[in-house]
Order: sequence, then C-alpha cells, then structure tokens
Amino acid sequence: MPSDSATQPPRHIAIIMDGNGRWAHQRSLPRLAGHRAGTENIRRIVTECVEQQIACLTLYAFSSENWSRPAHEVEGLMRILGEYIERETGRLHDQGVRLCHLGRLEGLPAGLQRKIQAAVELTSANTRLTLAVALNYGGRAELVDALRAIVAAGIAPDAIDERCIAAHLGTRDLPDPDLIIRTSGERRISNFLVWQAAYSEYWTTPILWPDFGPDQLRQAIRDYAQRERRFGGLPQHEEAFYSTLTR
Repeated sequence: MPSDSATQPPRHIAIIMDGNGRWAHQRSLPRLAGHRAGTENIRRIVTECVEQQIACLTLYAFSSENWSRPAHEVEGLMRILGEYIERETGRLHDQGVRLCHLGRLEGLPAGLQRKIQAAVELTSANTRLTLAVALNYGGRAELVDALRAIVAAGIAPDAIDERCIAAHLGTRDLPDPDLIIRTSGERRISNFLVWQAAYSEYWTTPILWPDFGPDQLRQAIRDYAQRERRFGGLPQHEEAFYSTLTR
C-alpha cells in the first residue's frame, strides 16, 4: 500500500443511517416521520458525495433483522422507500449516479422489487457515483449466499480463497469501504459489510441521521485523511527505522 494512501480521499464511503426513531421521538412525532426525514436526507448526502468526487456510497437502509420491528412500522418504511426510489431515480440518473441493490430482493414487497429493478436498469451505465442501497441486507446472510453460490458452481475446496469469496458477494464490483460512518453515537457494526469492512476506518457522531449533513460528511472525510492506514503493516516511521537496522 502506498505510503500516502491516508492522504487520499476515500473511494468508498458506507453509512449506517441510525437515529431516525430517536429524531422523531425528540419532536413528539411518530417513528415513521423520522424514517421519512431520514430518507429525505439521502438527497443532500448523495449530492455532497458527487461534489466530493467519491466513487461509491453505500447506505444501510434496512437490515435483515429489521423485519422483527412492528408490522406497521415495517410496512410504512417499505412504502417510504418505494416513494423515494420512484421520486428520486430520475434526479439521480441526471446526476450520473448508478444505483445498485445489496441484499435479498425476495421478501421485499413485489412493487418495491419492481421499482428497485427499474432504477438499477435505468442507471446502469452511469459512472459518476455508485449508490449502493443495502435493503433487506445482512452481512452474514450475504456470506451464506456467497458460499451457496460457490458450492453450486462446483468450485473445488482448494480453489476457494479470499478472492473467490469476494467474487461471489453482492459487492463484487465495488471496492471495499474505506470509511464507515455511523450516526446517532452507536459504536457497533450491526451485521453490515462484515467481510468487506475488515480494514475500514470508522467514524461515529452523536448526530442523528436526519440531521447529518454535508458539514459532518466533510469533517468525517477530513478526519479520515489524517489517519495512516497500515493494513497490518508497521507505521511509516517505524518501518523506516527498522529498515536502517537491516542495512
């Protein structure tokens, strides 16, 4: 890894969009009002990523575990997400954004499935920003699906390595996330990109997702730029020191 890798902007930012319910509770609003506000916030973060020339943005919208929430909340959230995709796909297409879906389409409402597939197809040739929406997604389920696909393909055990597994994940055409942001102050990964995040940098903020704006995103990017990503190696100054001892 080049020694100046930490000074480069992240290619791939992933965000765990947390705090919609608390945002609504603080305003004595129903939880679905928080989900709607959180969905509306996506627009300004996508626009900022386009302006910052980020190559890929992944948003954790609905986990495979979120089905355990009250039925009326799940149904309302599915409706809000469907409305967002229908309303925003044209705008995203005009911005040069390519949409892709991470997770299992099966289990989602049929109408939402059709909207996702139509948005993915319409934007498939765009190259300015890839927006990956993790919807009905779980990191462990993704690994299970990858292993099932490897077995179904008849790949010999000796041929299975990290590259093979990565090639069967839903993110196979995306770089691993450089920076993972979680809003609302929580400090857990919540089954998100468990394979891909092995060497990601993390940044958390107490700000709830509907209030997380371009200023906070730019701060996260600035903080990322100050970190030295070693990928298991030594810090640069230590590597230089030890190299003098072997001369």
